[in-house]
Amino acid sequence: MKRNELSLKTIGSDFPASVVVFLVALPLCLGIALASDAPLFSGLIAGIVGGLIVGFLSGSHLSVSGPAAGLTAIVAAGILKLPSFETFLMAVFICGLVQIILGFIKAGILGDYVPNGVIKGMLAAIGLILILNQVPHLLGDTSQSNLDESVRQGTDSGGLFSNFFYSFSKINHVALIIGGTCLLFYFAWEAFTAKRKGFIILLPAPLLVVFLGVGLNILFNSGGLHGNHLVSIPQASSASEFFSFFTFPNFSAFANSEVWILGITLALVASLETLLSVEAVDDLDPYQRVTDKERELKAQGIGNMICGLIGGLPITSVIVRSSANVNSGAKSKMSTVFHGILILVCIAFIPGLLNLIPKCALAAILIYTGYKLSKPALYKEYFKRGWNQFIPFAVTIGAILITDLLVGVLLGIAVGMFFIVRTNFKSALFVTQHDNKFLFRLKKDVSFLNKPIIKNKLEAVPENSFVIIDTCNAGFIDRDVIEVIEDFIIHAPLKKIQVEMKQHKDHGFNQKLMNDINMQPDYIRTHDKKLKKLEIENV
Repeated sequence: MKRNELSLKTIGSDFPASVVVFLVALPLCLGIALASDAPLFSGLIAGIVGGLIVGFLSGSHLSVSGPAAGLTAIVAAGILKLPSFETFLMAVFICGLVQIILGFIKAGILGDYVPNGVIKGMLAAIGLILILNQVPHLLGDTSQSNLDESVRQGTDSGGLFSNFFYSFSKINHVALIIGGTCLLFYFAWEAFTAKRKGFIILLPAPLLVVFLGVGLNILFNSGGLHGNHLVSIPQASSASEFFSFFTFPNFSAFANSEVWILGITLALVASLETLLSVEAVDDLDPYQRVTDKERELKAQGIGNMICGLIGGLPITSVIVRSSANVNSGAKSKMSTVFHGILILVCIAFIPGLLNLIPKCALAAILIYTGYKLSKPALYKEYFKRGWNQFIPFAVTIGAILITDLLVGVLLGIAVGMFFIVRTNFKSALFVTQHDNKFLFRLKKDVSFLNKPIIKNKLEAVPENSFVIIDTCNAGFIDRDVIEVIEDFIIHAPLKKIQVEMKQHKDHGFNQKLMNDINMQPDYIRTHDKKLKKLEIENV
């Protein structure tokens, strides 16, 4: 499992997982297209390309790509602003071109700078969004479209929270019975197979849930679920009608500045969401494999260029489908490729059979996936780690729930950076006093943010004191801090303060000034031992 190559050795795990991902991805592709005010088939095209093309070229083992809810606002606004959908497809093509360039300039390294607490917070928030987003479908409220990662909906009923509470006033009892039974079965099955071995663990629970949902709905006969309560896939009566669903871009729009602006915007947002997603998927991977980020950006770019050429929505690596892939036991990217093949084959040949699947059964699968991502134990773990870890984690969750994925992650990173700076700020300076003898020890990286406290501490040293300034343990000292220390050394004799300096030559201090310091070395070194002893006692 060390190499990221296509192999049939893991087909026993990958194919069942691909069926689950396919069942989850199908309604999401349609729902995101609906929320984006785009042709429904454009969402399916994006799902096919995300599976077949990006899955084949990807640098990730378990990530699944397709149309993303996080792009719906940008896509909907772009389609509305541009003259036609064909013109919008040209922007998608440009988006892919820009992503390939980002891959070649190694922009993928940006994903490595996201703190682990923010990634875990993103996954937990996605889990909560999944639960809140799918409960309406479990209850039988079909007024909302299927979205996987976005708080904002593409309907007139409101956002995630309002839709969640509103759905309790529109309960369909048949859907609730089917969906509730499927959800209980999922939990029971996972508990039943947790410690067992043999053939039974090879049966994927989500696939069993789908069969259970279809079977229960058939048992209800005429009183069962119909219409919007079931999966709905466009059906073609002939091959020519099927190929008519594909759309080609308006190549004359390549010189349109608005198309370029939209294309670059899509590329930046899609690339960032992809990097965040693959970072999260690597964290979920049981083998803890690491994705080649540059290769991933290039693969996403090629995928988006193809989407633009044949009528698909822009794609990214998407965490919900990727999480379903991991939780279903996938071991390689063959699962992603298989899911793309399944979408293509099924919408071309057997859309009628897929249209028998109740949405409430799919909702049960996604709610369980959300629970796995946002278990109570995860919150307890980060709370025990301390505020430096818990607050960025919690802020990421809250911000994603209030705004959207990208904004929430950026806020989480900002808060995480604040705590990093705060920790470094507090630990960069250690001051010890014994009578009129002072030890100033600079540790780690000392930035300009530490300048005020160092300056104030030095100026607070009383007359007739002995001061040792030790910078040997500092990896980096900002030039502003060096000037503060040099200024103190220069005017220290005015207060009859004797100074000894311990420092590395590469820190950039004025060596002539260091050599000219008026001090009594033997006397100070004697008291340096006392100061070190006092420092150890204080620690």
